[in-house]
Amino acid sequence: MTRPTARVLTLLELLQSGGVRTLADLAERLGVDARTVRRYVQHLIDLDIPVESVRGRYGGYRLARGHRLPPLMFGDDEALAVLLGLTGRSSTAAETAAAKLRRVLPARLDAVRDALASTAPAADAPDGTILLPLAVAVRDHQPVRLDDRTFFPYGVVVHRGRWYVTGFDPAAGAPRSFRLDRIAQVRGLPGSFDPPPPGYDPAAALLAGFATAPYRHEIRLRVETTPAHLRTRLPASLAVIGSADGPWLHVEMRVESLDWVPAVLASLDRPFVIDDPPELRPLVAALAARLAGYAANGDHLAG
Repeated sequence: MTRPTARVLTLLELLQSGGVRTLADLAERLGVDARTVRRYVQHLIDLDIPVESVRGRYGGYRLARGHRLPPLMFGDDEALAVLLGLTGRSSTAAETAAAKLRRVLPARLDAVRDALASTAPAADAPDGTILLPLAVAVRDHQPVRLDDRTFFPYGVVVHRGRWYVTGFDPAAGAPRSFRLDRIAQVRGLPGSFDPPPPGYDPAAALLAGFATAPYRHEIRLRVETTPAHLRTRLPASLAVIGSADGPWLHVEMRVESLDWVPAVLASLDRPFVIDDPPELRPLVAALAARLAGYAANGDHLAG
């Protein structure tokens, strides 16, 4: 394939990705000048591809609404795997590849892209028969049946190599999250549910759920620090930052064991007060004594 032909096809894929593309944007992405972009656009028009010119301050070029080229022959799982591999990438190649995939399964793949949130790089793709109907339900605000449970899905999240769906459980009357690998079947139900509140963040909701899940010990602290510094030591999946009292932040944690907590608190390197539970205080004092002993031993050996 000659280089100009390849650029014309790249131009077509950029236009297929949707919306109006400015002349400057297209020139930059194709690595050519504006005059060459206009020539490439004319090539597409000569091939009976309906490229429209949009005038005005935010004008440029776009494909006629509703126009789609014949799809590539990808199966659902193949297209899904490639799309997830492109998640989070912002190159021209990734953008044009995603445009091709949206022509294979335009509605459902767009639903996956729009529904997905992540706290880390995407993990291996889950079962498409689970993810695809969930993504469509998130987009359309459609209730689903997760095995034997009715659920209102708000978003799909990747966290630490696992896939979750967050939303509202009407039977429990509370927000819930479920791991996709523990769901055997998803079935759409008639009707619709009210969308989540404006600004709802599925990833933040998942992490808050981890931090507030019922565990054996509930820890309440006051730490003299900033939220930004606290988050470098205590992630959102472990600690909930509450109100501030001057320079002191109220922090809550729920843990199954207290044994490892003193070392985490020591790593804060900021003053803190333990409000609850009382049994955490002697554990912190014991760690402080051990550290002081280690330091004294070091001075003795050095002398």
